Amino acid sequence: MLSRFVLRIERHRLGPRVYVLGARVHEWHLGAGLLLALIATFLVHRVDGDGHVTAAALLGGIWLVAKDWRDILPSRRDTAAWCLGLHTRPHALRAVRRAAALPKLAALAALLAGLVNLASAVTPNIQWRDHLLLQVAPFEALRVSHAVAVPASLLLFVTAPYLWRRRLGALRLALVLLVGLGVLDLLKGLDLEEAVASFAAALLLWLGRSAFCVRHDPASIRTALRRIPVIAAGGLLLCGLAVWLSAPWGTPLWSIVRETYDALLWQGGPVAFRDELGGVDEAVGAAGLLLLLWCTYLVFRPLAAPRSFPTGETRYAARELVRRHGADTLAYFKLRRDQHYLFSPDRKAFLGYRVEAGVLLVSGDPVGPDEAIPELLRELSGFAEARGLHIAALGVGERALPLWRELGLHSLYLGDEAVVETGSFSLDGRPIRKVRQSVTRLEKQGYRASLHELGDLSQHDLAELEDVSRSWRGGTNERGFAMSLDALRCDDHGDSLVVLGRDAEGRIRGFLHFAPSYGRPAVSLSLMRRASETPNGLTEFLVARGLEQLRERGIEEASLNFAAFARFIHDPSGRLQRLFGRGLLFADAFFQIERLYRFNAKFFPRWEPRYLLYERALGLPRVGLAAMWAEGQLPKPRLLQR
Repeated sequence: MLSRFVLRIERHRLGPRVYVLGARVHEWHLGAGLLLALIATFLVHRVDGDGHVTAAALLGGIWLVAKDWRDILPSRRDTAAWCLGLHTRPHALRAVRRAAALPKLAALAALLAGLVNLASAVTPNIQWRDHLLLQVAPFEALRVSHAVAVPASLLLFVTAPYLWRRRLGALRLALVLLVGLGVLDLLKGLDLEEAVASFAAALLLWLGRSAFCVRHDPASIRTALRRIPVIAAGGLLLCGLAVWLSAPWGTPLWSIVRETYDALLWQGGPVAFRDELGGVDEAVGAAGLLLLLWCTYLVFRPLAAPRSFPTGETRYAARELVRRHGADTLAYFKLRRDQHYLFSPDRKAFLGYRVEAGVLLVSGDPVGPDEAIPELLRELSGFAEARGLHIAALGVGERALPLWRELGLHSLYLGDEAVVETGSFSLDGRPIRKVRQSVTRLEKQGYRASLHELGDLSQHDLAELEDVSRSWRGGTNERGFAMSLDALRCDDHGDSLVVLGRDAEGRIRGFLHFAPSYGRPAVSLSLMRRASETPNGLTEFLVARGLEQLRERGIEEASLNFAAFARFIHDPSGRLQRLFGRGLLFADAFFQIERLYRFNAKFFPRWEPRYLLYERALGLPRVGLAAMWAEGQLPKPRLLQR
């Protein structure tokens, strides 16, 4: 009872808590105590003692204080999760994993253990240990142990990158290999140091096994286990064939087999290759390593994300949620047919996403009642974590940012959405005279604009719209992901609105397509197209007359084009933003950044910022690549498309 009062350890979701005499002990207390003890020893004895021990104690004390700095301040105390590295604030919508840093440490440990065991396997044993071991085991057992330790070490080396990526299958294989190598270390030469290191690394992996959360698809593993014997047999046969063709005439078959085996282990064999064939051993060894990497990839592939896009009941459920809760101007665009859907456990909310470059890229904000969104984001975190995917979101509004930050995501300003209030829009006045002149000129040429629901158009009208789109695209595919629709389909988007621009002969020469925002009188521009031979100013004419007709229909707001990084070009704050803005002006020739802003500004909109969300700064280039692939701003390599 007394010992319990003196020292008590309490289990907590953020990590173990230690109490001494009823007072909570933090890691910074231990670090500060260690540093004070070093200072006191130095002042009293005026000697450093062992320099290595003193340096290690000094670094240890500094590290304990640095990693636990949040607990020094009462306002930040008990808000950080315990981990091997710096204590980090837990995110409310993510599962707390106390050994979050362990996979990286385990990867380095596996790499080091593999190298140490490989070096031990290919170097001679200590002589007195050999004599002692030969009294209890035959010499052949030593040779076999050395031979088996080489591929086991190489395989452990290969598991390191997959341990870094938190693959559960890599953890299991690494545990087996470390325990096996520890036993082999004892059998092949009483290598106690290597054995202790292998067993210690295995114990570390076992204690932190909860940090390895990337699961594997059982179907993929079964497929891999069926393929690996065939792949391995074929690869070994090809390596043996290469050795046989390169060996001198009359070389015995057994020598060919032994030479292939030794070459795969990067060791010298019985066959000597000369002149232009002198690199055969290295080539066979490299082929064996590539074969090993290929088989390892087949086994350690993570749980795959869905590949087929949703249909039927799933699309119907998403469409109903958009109609009930799709007030955001980007909500309707989740009804594209090239997005996957993830629903909350109660199916009251959902989000649209695509997987590109290992990034789960979410389209805009989730759709659903406010109380269902946190649980949906928790579901998203677990879904991405089990598949080893990075989470990012494209086109997120300011209102949803706090929730995304509780998921641990950081925000990067992406640009502004131009929202025009139809009630205040007018063609009167000097500032808008250029638009007014375009409207007047087009009307004198016989052009007229009319507003319709997409579902009310005839098949002939729809065919003309497709002709205009084909002319506008110039043979390229439709682009977009988060801020436009992929096609004009009456069965999916019959309640959307279209502004048709007809010439004097009644032919459709241009159009605007607006997606509805449910729960508020607003629409969002999806497509803006005109035939290539039409006069300049047709698009301004369609927007101006379209805004007037939307006002007559009771629509109060119309979201026009998205102006990427507009703030950096027209209202930069600081030297870095000005420099970035100049680079964007150069990129305007390829991505129409400045031109879209100038077009939107003609209608005097309200600018609403949108953001790109990402997990880590080092992963931002990958997120940017995924976003540009999804939006079609960069061509995706054909091999990856397949």
